[in-house]
Amino acid sequence: MYNQTMKYGESTFDILYLLFAVLTGIIILIRRRNKADILMGSAALILGLGDSFHLVPRVLNYFIDKDFTWTLGFGKLVTSITMTVFYILVFHLYKNVYSKDDKSTKATGIVLYILAALRIGICLLPGNNWFTGDGTVLWGILRNLPFVIMGGIIVFIYFKVRKENKYLSRLWLYTTLSFLFYIPVAVFAPLLPILGMLMLPKTVCYILMLVSFIRLSRAGAHL
Repeated sequence: MYNQTMKYGESTFDILYLLFAVLTGIIILIRRRNKADILMGSAALILGLGDSFHLVPRVLNYFIDKDFTWTLGFGKLVTSITMTVFYILVFHLYKNVYSKDDKSTKATGIVLYILAALRIGICLLPGNNWFTGDGTVLWGILRNLPFVIMGGIIVFIYFKVRKENKYLSRLWLYTTLSFLFYIPVAVFAPLLPILGMLMLPKTVCYILMLVSFIRLSRAGAHL
């Protein structure tokens, strides 16, 4: 019964999430009125399309008797990169919505780009063993350390301005929670696969971020 619940429950959730993310991105981009809409639409689209590389094979793995190790590994690699790009776009959204273009913000941007490049570079190294499914805790820590620092910076800058825009006031909280759910999975899942369940609440946090984007876009809060 538990396996059947996982099979249909998780699969349905994953498909609905992907559809929601991709459609959110497309709709915001079609209705775009300003740069903030372009950033939010692009972020949503990249998030949904990137996650599809991992989640679609995961869903198929429940229903098709085939070895998806390589496909799932490739999907995890793609998702690792697109998640990084997503937070870069979230940073640029911060700059645009809050009209930040001072020296401090520029320095923060440089740091984020360096961390993003480092993260992507580490993800591309063969030691990750993406395609064999033989990932280790060490490589999980190495590739996620720059990513977690990126997340911390995003949380900090959005927390500082949480009272200045009601539509993005909780973005710092959703980002914090998403990383708290993500880290145990990214680092320790090779040792304890059951931790993969934490990806569900992590995904809920992303859905809440996208809802914030929708509300801001509809309101035209920054014109």
